[in-house]
Amino acid sequence: MRKGAKAAVIGSAFAVMLGGAGYGAYNFVTAVSGGTGSGTAGPAPVRTGPPSGSEVKETSRAFFAAWEKGDAAKAAGYTNYEAAAESLLSGYGDAAHIGHLRITPGRATGATVPFSVKATVSYEGRSKALAYDSSLTVVRGETTGKALVDWKPAVVHPQLKDGDTLVTGESESPAIEAVDRNNVVLTKDDYPSLGPILDALRDKYGDKAGGSPGIELAVHHGNADTPDTSLVTLAEGRPGKVKTTLQASAQAAAEKAVQRYAESSVVAVKPSTGEVLAVANHRRDGFNAAFLGKLAPGSTMKIISAATLIDNGITTSNGPAPCPNTATWQSQTFHNLKGMQPQANATLSDSFSRSCNTAFVKYADEVKVDSLTNEAQRRFGLGRNNWKTGIDSFDGSVPASGGPDTAANMIGQGQVQMSPLDMASVTATAMTGAFRQPVIVARSLDGRELATAQGLSGGTVAQLRAMMNRTAVSGTASQVMAGLGGSVGAKTGSAEVDGQAVSNSWFTGYRNDMAAAAMTQEGGHGGEAAGPIVAAVLRTGG
Repeated sequence: MRKGAKAAVIGSAFAVMLGGAGYGAYNFVTAVSGGTGSGTAGPAPVRTGPPSGSEVKETSRAFFAAWEKGDAAKAAGYTNYEAAAESLLSGYGDAAHIGHLRITPGRATGATVPFSVKATVSYEGRSKALAYDSSLTVVRGETTGKALVDWKPAVVHPQLKDGDTLVTGESESPAIEAVDRNNVVLTKDDYPSLGPILDALRDKYGDKAGGSPGIELAVHHGNADTPDTSLVTLAEGRPGKVKTTLQASAQAAAEKAVQRYAESSVVAVKPSTGEVLAVANHRRDGFNAAFLGKLAPGSTMKIISAATLIDNGITTSNGPAPCPNTATWQSQTFHNLKGMQPQANATLSDSFSRSCNTAFVKYADEVKVDSLTNEAQRRFGLGRNNWKTGIDSFDGSVPASGGPDTAANMIGQGQVQMSPLDMASVTATAMTGAFRQPVIVARSLDGRELATAQGLSGGTVAQLRAMMNRTAVSGTASQVMAGLGGSVGAKTGSAEVDGQAVSNSWFTGYRNDMAAAAMTQEGGHGGEAAGPIVAAVLRTGG
């Protein structure tokens, strides 16, 4: 339990602080004299306010000194959560076999002290140097007034989160050598955002690929579904070869493109086969949002909505889809993007290429509550939780929502959730008519059963392709798609999120036999962030 705090939330448990137990770097006592003649001192006043510069320096150095000596209990005593700190710091030497520790503090910024760590990992006669940077923050306990290290697992190592531990020993899974479709070796050094994906492939296929485990220092994650993250290899195992569907040139373009925009993810697939050609993320949390993200896709959803209207005989690409300034459905009023002019005689193609929200909302009273759900599941293979890509993935959610969400779902808001992988698959289905479940490793590797769906008729495909091509050539995606030759199509999207001042940016498009989709959280309109990412990847499509 954190000391010096009134209450703390640790993981999913709520712990109530019972008092100022524990030992801090310094005890501050002020004598109280006088009184009524008893000569006894009153209670020491509790210091308040931010820790002073000297307190930050002394507390952090006392913590570092105890940690360097391997005295986990003493080091933990300088933190505001002794039990958790002592457990992890004890494991630093016992389970992780890390010794010869030297910590060099940097210049403090306020109450935060950066520091560098140099140490040695030793196991069964093998040793390897370990070096990394981290930081800590000194806070004042609210009840004790002591200056204490604000405990977080990342203090010990920046890749540690709640529930994680450091362990040195035989690797959880044999190493793999992942290669692309042309046998180009894929490494974390060359393709950094592939790190979690390569770990997942190793966890799932390491035993099947014929390799043997090595000896390594790794982060063992508290989440049982997350594979260990290797930090230092003391002895190489014999890697087994795992061939992926990725294309090195597309992967390199994807890695470079997402680096331009924080909190971005992109996926590219080969529509004729469903093979994933590229997957990249640029996120602070390391999460594979490209495959596992669950966010409203905004107007990119209009691909499925347009198909719903066509397949249910409500309208056609050249049929009516008027675009008023506003549209109200069950007491909720929907608007278009600022500056969009109304178009009373608009066709579905007009409204699709301009990304008119109200045109789709106006049709909410002509579709059934489950029409969009059925289209997504039966035609596009979404929302059945049955994709087996080779690693963990999310195959979308399009619930049969009543009330205002019936309309909101039509424009990719409401209860709809998608990942970039899902929207790349949607675009691939729209351009070919066939749903081919995305895969990152061949089905033959493990004999898994892939998801199937009915797909789209030739007539619906022709209309969707015409509308997406118009969007790419002269609609909202034209600026982003300019200069891309061959057969092209696109759809922009922006999704408003409660509590965000700026919408999430979405974009999906195709060029020849490549379809891609990207999402940038708080990236604005589709063409502002996600669009350039997709275009950069599509340029490798030839």
